[in-house]
Amino acid sequence: MDLKVKFELEFPIQASPQMLYQYISSASGLCEWFADDVNSRGIIFSFIWDGSEEKAELLSSKTNLFVKFKWLDDSDDQDKCFFEIRILVDEITKDVSLIVSDFAFDDEIEESKMLWDNQISDLKQLVGSS
Repeated sequence: MDLKVKFELEFPIQASPQMLYQYISSASGLCEWFADDVNSRGIIFSFIWDGSEEKAELLSSKTNLFVKFKWLDDSDDQDKCFFEIRILVDEITKDVSLIVSDFAFDDEIEESKMLWDNQISDLKQLVGSS
């Protein structure tokens, strides 16, 4: 049985933590860049891509800092896997980055990284960051 492997990506982005948090934490913000449509009922979010729906539970969040979701699927290691988007501000330069933590099977990591690259590129375009 293959288990998913954790990976992390860092994306410099020119936007305020407050603005970014709205895009990563709310259904209305997430549907502008992450999925075709996003609905939420409490802590359960439904993400829709090309007519296919995936559900995730919001495990934790902290205003202007991070959101952490767990996919509600039936994979063997589903209880250990999550995806997290963290907003990091350099104390000295005040540069802002998004740190994405996610899990994928070994043979799917590169594809998952490319997907995140594309999604974050859409977010950057939305917030006017190059």
